[in-house]
Amino acid sequence: MIVAGAESCDPSGVQPYIPPCAGYGALRRKEGRGIKISQQLESGPSSFIPVEEILQEGAESAQRRLFIEAFVSTGRVDNITMVMGLHPEYLTCFWKTQYLLLRMDGPLPYYKRHYIAMMAAARHQCSYLVGFHMGEFLQVGGNPEWLRGLQYAPQKLRNLNEINKILAHRPWLITKEHIEALLKTGDNSWSLAELIQALVLLTHYHSLASFVFGCGINLETDHEGGHVFQPPSPRSCDSSPASEDGVNSSSSADAMEEVEVLMERMKLLQECQLEEEAVTQEEMETRFEMEKRESLLVTPSVDIADHSLPPNVLCFVEDPEFGYKDFTRRGEQTPPTFRAQDYTWEDHGYSLINRLYPDVGQLLDEKFQVVYNLTYNTIAMHSGVDTSMLRRAIWNYVHCVFGIRYDDYDYREVNQLLERSLKIYIKTVACYPEKTTKRMYTHFWRHFKHSEKVHVNLLLLEARMQAALLYALRAITRYMT
Repeated sequence: MIVAGAESCDPSGVQPYIPPCAGYGALRRKEGRGIKISQQLESGPSSFIPVEEILQEGAESAQRRLFIEAFVSTGRVDNITMVMGLHPEYLTCFWKTQYLLLRMDGPLPYYKRHYIAMMAAARHQCSYLVGFHMGEFLQVGGNPEWLRGLQYAPQKLRNLNEINKILAHRPWLITKEHIEALLKTGDNSWSLAELIQALVLLTHYHSLASFVFGCGINLETDHEGGHVFQPPSPRSCDSSPASEDGVNSSSSADAMEEVEVLMERMKLLQECQLEEEAVTQEEMETRFEMEKRESLLVTPSVDIADHSLPPNVLCFVEDPEFGYKDFTRRGEQTPPTFRAQDYTWEDHGYSLINRLYPDVGQLLDEKFQVVYNLTYNTIAMHSGVDTSMLRRAIWNYVHCVFGIRYDDYDYREVNQLLERSLKIYIKTVACYPEKTTKRMYTHFWRHFKHSEKVHVNLLLLEARMQAALLYALRAITRYMT
């Protein structure tokens, strides 16, 4: 996450400069010279990931080389950046995109961008992001009165509320009428360029909230009065250290077996792809519909009670009862499936954004590509593994729960590769991230590295963002035509 004052890192004003550094030790030396370090080292950046997994020295220090010195002018490295730093290639893309959205020239003034970020994060009860952008909003000259709640903001911003809540929870409901209502409201009308930037900001922060909850990001020590995720109840989290690590003495063998089963299934699927005769489109569609119906059953085993929203979040939320509902629901008319081939990111969404908001389309495309193709050719303790099939299954399952179907994908692979606890985690983080618990995190892929679980969260973040953007951009295209 770009932090206050980060624009000073780039004297040219083109893009953030990311110089090399010596690793986390450099950050500690800065602290010794009186520069504030925001994260509390005792608890670390994440409540799910042991601090030593993130703050490794020696050969692993390259994973932090991208961000420590770059943020030294502000004296802080935020917790999101520390966790994303496990995947430096992705962090670079993420940082450039967020820098453009918040710091570079664009249709919207800076203070409105931060206010929109607050509106988006509040939909998922993410005090971490809301609190951060309240500070940023004030720093760039925002009116403190607006922070009392949505009703104190200008009507033009309040008009975003409807599309904000739909994008956050049920993006398939967006229509060209929603777009028209924003573009043709008299004195409070949005220009198309302004609306594009607002939509990218909304989807960016909805998805970033998923990452915050999915990785158990801890609140910065200088952010007072907020919390990142709901306090765990005795029913939703185990308290023993062994179960928190995800593998205890009795389950270690089972966890090892899970890895071997996954490896074998990937091998069999690859062999079947070579041998299986062409499958009809009707059969492929049937397999998608089966997976979509089965996703109805993928819910947390424990019903996590809703907690009251903190005041600094509640004031930015209208209609708080509006949330995710399964795309396919029993006894209700199902919205039409979004066929990915009819409106693709590559052929439609990318060009539309680039035309109306130059540069951001290129950066978004790079970010999608990097995370989708990111691999170290490892699975748990195995190396030299082609993980493309597994990454595609995760990406397509996220799109499936948002009603998007790929004609050329065999959805049987999802059931073969994603076991139930992983599906529960994916759906929770993507659809209602505020309900994520540490137990969910520890109970999938119990013998995998934490960096691999963070990679899953990056896939979820970007797949979710692309799905919502596709619905929004399709509605804009329909409005324009």
